[in-house]
Amino acid sequence: MYKAVVIGGSAGSFQPILKILNGLNKDFRLPVFLCLHRLKHVRHGFVEALATKSNIPVIEPDDKEFIKGGIAYLAPSNYHMYIEPGHTISLSTEEIVKYSRPSIDLTFETSSFVYREKLIGIILSGANSDGANGIAAVKRRGGFTIVQKPAESTITTMPDAAIKATTIDKILSVDDIVTFLNTVK
Repeated sequence: MYKAVVIGGSAGSFQPILKILNGLNKDFRLPVFLCLHRLKHVRHGFVEALATKSNIPVIEPDDKEFIKGGIAYLAPSNYHMYIEPGHTISLSTEEIVKYSRPSIDLTFETSSFVYREKLIGIILSGANSDGANGIAAVKRRGGFTIVQKPAESTITTMPDAAIKATTIDKILSVDDIVTFLNTVK
């Protein structure tokens, strides 16, 4: 029985994220952590664009916000998003990791520490290797790993790096990712 989903993406991941959020059942019960690379000086509009197409609420969490099921938590622009053992979210402006803040690796690593084998980690299209170490941490701690099919990805660098970093459980199209998530118990 899974307890959380973490999704990372960069260039080319906006449309897949919209499709996933729009395709989730309205009663989807797990928290979804979204760590997406985006322009750091654009503070407004992104979460609203996702929320209008999503079947579950999408929010940018506050520091120390308690995690609730059925909500998508989007890492705020220019902040690292950590998942804490007390089931809260911590935000940080620490050093940039792999040219990025938020760092997909940090969100995946901290969520894998908290949720272990009860976590589903998903890597989507992107132009760098951020997320490869994180998805390897999800796998190492017993979580279930999914990568968007590179052939379907706008930019394959991130999915390819994830596939090279660890043994991925499923390599799926976005439609199949949605189907999988809606069958999660």
